[in-house]
Amino acid sequence: MPAALNSIEFIGNVHAGFPSPETGHKETPFDLNQYLQTSADSVCLARVKGDSMINAQIPADSIIIIDKSAQPRNNSIVVASLAGEKVIKHIVKTHAGLFLASNHPQHKPILVLPEMDFAICGVVTHVIVKLIK
Repeated sequence: MPAALNSIEFIGNVHAGFPSPETGHKETPFDLNQYLQTSADSVCLARVKGDSMINAQIPADSIIIIDKSAQPRNNSIVVASLAGEKVIKHIVKTHAGLFLASNHPQHKPILVLPEMDFAICGVVTHVIVKLIK
């Protein structure tokens, strides 16, 4: 992450409901680098292409932060390599096997078979979505 991110002003909390009367409260400086990563060596970024994760609030062209050192849990959103292509999906383990599942009704889950070229690259920890295009 560039050092310039640390120079962005942090104005504190904003309320999505009714405002809370806060008087004299001074926010602690916010370090975006610290918030986004556990270790510079274990974190990478990727741009999402496609709409299969739209219902997980991950639209096309958003930027995802991936922690390569994090251990996925059932239903974690991961970036996986499948037949040499990187994909973003939920990883779901059931009695029927291991699946890569989308968050879009038109995309069916993919059953991961032992003979498939498959590897988990990392766990998605954050999403950056550009609201003004």
